[in-house]
Amino acid sequence: MRRLLLLVLVALGTPACDQNASPVSPIQDGSLDPIGDPHGGGNNGGGSTGGVTPLPDLEDQNGRVGRSPRRLTVAQLGRSIETAVGQPWKDLDTRAASLGRADFALINAESTEPNLVFAKFLEEGARRVCLDQATAERRINDPKLRALARTLPTGPINDLTTLDAAQTRELLVYLSTRFWGAPLQGEELTRWEGFFTKAATRSKTLNKPEQGLAVVCIALITDSRFLTY
Repeated sequence: MRRLLLLVLVALGTPACDQNASPVSPIQDGSLDPIGDPHGGGNNGGGSTGGVTPLPDLEDQNGRVGRSPRRLTVAQLGRSIETAVGQPWKDLDTRAASLGRADFALINAESTEPNLVFAKFLEEGARRVCLDQATAERRINDPKLRALARTLPTGPINDLTTLDAAQTRELLVYLSTRFWGAPLQGEELTRWEGFFTKAATRSKTLNKPEQGLAVVCIALITDSRFLTY
């Protein structure tokens, strides 16, 4: 009986001990307690980024955000040349070590540095592949079966100097899109048009129109836009 009386007194006395406490507002449905800024800056309504690192300034990276361009590996280079030109680089495997491929005996990591050795062997390969393809396409009458001269008129390719400005630009836009994934335009297209005109004139003098196509093909392959991603 005495124990029961003590329990009653404790129960009655509890509210008295909390008379000065602030009343607790009940949580309403659909409401949440405020959450602090996880980045440490808080939300001050003024667009503060707090602890978030802002994106780099475009002007500080030549208009680029993210990683720097990477050079193609030997395997990627081989596939890219075959896709763009229309035939594989047959001597690629014999040049692979010089181009940076790892042999996993002495070298276990592939080099993708754009050094002078890479540039030398790449130009050599581009000359062979482009000239072989251009020579083959000279005798192909159907433009749909060509890779380099797809936009040129039906029939054999005998004289590139007969192309007018519109046809030349159409060919260059097609080739740049095929090799780089982006078309030439503006002043750069004008410069390439002059380059093509000189190559066409030279190839006519030699009576070898395939060389005019090959020169443009080589220039496209050795451009950094073909070698990086």
